[in-house]
Parts: sequence; C-alpha cells; structure tokens
Amino acid sequence: MAFGIKREELERWKTAVASGEIAFLTHYWLDPRFPGNKTVTKVGCSDLGMLSDWCLANGLNPKYIHNRQPFPHYDVIGSKQAEVLKREGKWEQLRKFGLDLGVKAPWEGS
Repeated sequence: MAFGIKREELERWKTAVASGEIAFLTHYWLDPRFPGNKTVTKVGCSDLGMLSDWCLANGLNPKYIHNRQPFPHYDVIGSKQAEVLKREGKWEQLRKFGLDLGVKAPWEGS
C-alpha cells in the first residue's frame, strides 16, 4: 500500500519515466514481506537499458526491475534507499520521509 505522495508528484514521475528519464519517487509503503521498512523509492525509466545501467552503477541487480509498462521501475528500500537518494541529491525526499540518517544537504553545513 502506497501513501504520502500527491497526485501531481506521481504525475511528474510518470511523465519523466515515459520520456526516458531516470526519475525518483519516494513514498510511504507497508509490505509484510519487508518488516521494518516504511518507505520505498521507485527509480523508473522507460528505457530499460538505461535503467539497467543505472542499477549496475548503484550496485543493484537489474534482474529485479519491475518491467511494468509503461512505467518500468526498480524498488529501492532499506539502507540502500538513503544511500541512493543522497548520491542523487534528492534532499527533499530524504528529509520528507525521515531518511536522512544524519545526512545534511550541502547548503546546511555541519
């Protein structure tokens, strides 16, 4: 079950994914298969080659890409989620969902 996002956020993500961009959408998520994880970041791109390359560059196995057309995506959860969002500069998503784990945005100083 997904919640914690606005329709316009979802629509922006869908538009970016459909246009072949690597796009990030973080939302609250409860799934009994993953106890203790309360959020997921969907990293989507309609270009499966580009999405697969992104997975490999981030130490993720492209085998787990959800090839759900028209919005293929990879679900990033757990500690890897904060790592990826930090690397991608998604500070607002880190902050909004409490995933910063002590990480500050570059402009916040130490």
